[in-house]
Amino acid sequence: MKLKDLLRHLGEHNCRLFREGANHTIYKNLNSGKMTSIPRHREVKSNLAKKICDDLGIERPANTK
Repeated sequence: MKLKDLLRHLGEHNCRLFREGANHTIYKNLNSGKMTSIPRHREVKSNLAKKICDDLGIERPANTK
């Protein structure tokens, strides 16, 4: 899945940029306070997208099976 699509999905579920790391971006779920890191690649593999959503406690994107 494209990184911009994943970031849009996170934004729709009240997850926001927390800080920039050296090689990763840290996102935080404002409802639960859970955080996770997202690599800066154009493409994110579907298993990684699922893990990111699970870490943040939100539903998985529809286009990841």
